[in-house]
This record gives sequence, structure tokens and C-alpha cells, in this order.
Amino acid sequence: MAVAKSDVAAAGLRLRDEAVGRWPMLGVVSLALVLALTTWFSAAATAPQLAADWGLSAADLAWLTNGVQIGFVAGALGASALGLPDIVAANRLTAAGSAVVAAANAVLLLEPSLALAVASRLVLGAALALVYPPALKLVATWFVARRGLALGTVTGAVAFGSALPHLFNVTAGGFDWRLVMIASSLSSLLAAGIFLLFAADGPYRFESASFDPRQIGRVLADRPVMLAMAGYFGHMWEIYAMWTWLVLFVNEALAAADVVDAQLASLIAFGGISVGTVGCFLGGWLSDRVGRTATSGLFLLVSGGCAIAAGFVFGGPPWLLVAFMLVWGVAVTGDSAQFSTAVTELSAGSRVGTALSLQIGLGFALTTVSIALMPYVAALLGGWRWVFAVLAVGPAIGVLATVVLRRMPASLKMAAGRR
Repeated sequence: MAVAKSDVAAAGLRLRDEAVGRWPMLGVVSLALVLALTTWFSAAATAPQLAADWGLSAADLAWLTNGVQIGFVAGALGASALGLPDIVAANRLTAAGSAVVAAANAVLLLEPSLALAVASRLVLGAALALVYPPALKLVATWFVARRGLALGTVTGAVAFGSALPHLFNVTAGGFDWRLVMIASSLSSLLAAGIFLLFAADGPYRFESASFDPRQIGRVLADRPVMLAMAGYFGHMWEIYAMWTWLVLFVNEALAAADVVDAQLASLIAFGGISVGTVGCFLGGWLSDRVGRTATSGLFLLVSGGCAIAAGFVFGGPPWLLVAFMLVWGVAVTGDSAQFSTAVTELSAGSRVGTALSLQIGLGFALTTVSIALMPYVAALLGGWRWVFAVLAVGPAIGVLATVVLRRMPASLKMAAGRR
């Protein structure tokens, strides 16, 4: 009986995905990322305490988070221009980045001036750019057919790690921000050791590359890759502004309901961000089965709708606020890894690391705008109730990009033809 070529290809894809040790390696990398990423929002999670102790305004606090974003952009674009993710071994790059992250985060313990504090966050962000994108590429070398689920797990680790400072804040009693900084710095230092000693590339390595400044130009000229990036940019416009200002929004929403409880606000923020781990798993599982663009488009529609609907739960009963934040937390993260997975599938092998760093770097550049915009929109609207509606623009653009990509023949390269 004749066997169809598509059946042979599918069987080969399944066999190739049987890399021995792939699931333990995914666990190692995910754990290290959780630990390293605890530093990202260590300042945002302790914003009320920092504002009180240091006399900071909302705009000042925005710079403590945006410093990380800007540093990440510079680090990612610099690494992309130099081709570092395609030249340097991923475990060494991520270990070095994690160690620098730990040191930069600890600078806040010295209670420096605002300028020096922002400078330390810039360094922290640049170092994180040597951790997150290379970790995605490393995991991709262990998976083929289940790559969506694998990279969804990695992104889930990022979401959980980003949420941990809020939990640290709750366990520290919501009063001493120094304990949060100490815990997150030690976590990142531990991540460096895990990356260096236990992480390694898998058997499905991408083509090696040497320094070539033309690599970025080749990525930018690849229309399917750029459409996947455009979808990611729409997602990024929303997610980090939501994560950054979530605890402040929740504080205001609870106060409007005559509930004043800073620890409860931190706990709700932790839940709203950490539940994104579920969204990442769900998005990865769905995208491997129904396709990258279909899954991403669905999550974008739901998260964009939540951004608009946030004002309707403001001032409502706390249980409704909690339920809403859990739904939004799942939706806002579910599409993220699928755009990165699409880039690994659509890009030429020798450009995967560069393309991922460029995608993530430009995406985080966009987040600096949306994060900085929120306090001004709040001032214009006279409060935080309807501020998040501005973020719905991003998901709308992301949906458009996924629709166009889905119609292109190149989209059949994704998820074994399930575009």
C-alpha cells in the first residue's frame, strides 16, 4: 500500500521529536527562568513602599520599570546585531546574564538616587536580554512537533517568575521592600548556576553562524517572519503595561469598593500575572493541534476584550475583580510563545537566534511607550478606571497580522502545516 508523502513527513516529525531527556531539560530551563525573572518586576511589585520611602511619583515609578524595558531593548538589539545568540553557547550566555541581573537588582538595596536606580535597572534589563531569548532558542533545539507546548512552558515560566515579587511582597508583610530585592537577587544568582551547570543544547540544533551585520536586514526582509513579529508587537503593547500597573489598578479598584488592603492587592496582582502560566500551557497545547494563528488570534480577541471591560469591574465586589483578573491573566499570555514559536519555524536556521532577539527587542521597545503612557491617560481620565482600554489597540493589530499571515503559503511551515 502506498504511503502519502505527508504521512511520511508527519511520522518523521514525530520520530525527530523523541529526543531523550527533552522534558527534564525543559524543566531545568523553566526553573532557571522563573528564578532569573523574579527581578523584572521587583520594583513594580514594591511600588507603594518605594514611593513612600523614597518620595517617588507615579512617573518616577514608571521609570524604574521602563528602565528594565529600555535596557532589555538595547541588550536584545545589541545581541541581535552581533549575532550573539547564534554564536555563543546558550547556557553560558544565559548564566552570565543571570549573574549580572542579580548584581544589578541588588543595587536598589543601597538606596541610590533615582538616576542611579534607573541606571541599575537599565543594566538589569540589558542582562535579561541575554537570558530570555537564548533560553527560547535552547529549548527549541530539544523539540520539533511539540515546540509550541515547549515554548509555551518557557513563556509560562517567565510569567510566573515575573509574578513572584508580588508574592514575596505578601510574605514580607507588604512593608519591607528590601526583603523582596534580596529574595529576587538570590533567585537570579541561583539561576546562573543552574544554566551553567545543567542546561545544554539539544540534538536539533540550528545552523551555526558567524558575525554578519547583514543578518538583521535579512530578517526584516522576510515578510512571513515580520508578520509573526507584528502579531507579537500587538501582544506586547498590552501585556507589560497591564502587568506593570496591575497592582496600582487593583489598589484603586478595591478602594473604590471601600476595601483598603495593600496585601490583598499584591495577592490579586500575583494571581493575575502568575495564572498566565496556565495561559501559556493552554496556548502551546492548542497551537500544536489547531494551529499557531488560530490560537493566537483567539487569545488576542479575549485579552483585548478584557482590556476594554476592566473598567466595568472597577469598584465592584472583590470576588468579581479576582475572577476577572484570572481570566485576563490567562488570555493576555496565551499567544506570546506562539509568535516566538512561529519565528523559529519561519526563519532560516542560521537566523533563528537573531530573529528571536530582534522580535523580542522591538516588542519590548514598544512596551516602554505603553507603560509610560498609562499614568498620563489616568491623569487625563481623572482616575484609573478606564485606563486599560487604551491597550486594546495592540490586540486588534495583532489579530490583523495573524489573519494576513494565515493566508500566506509560508504559514504551512508552522506546526507541521497547522497554521
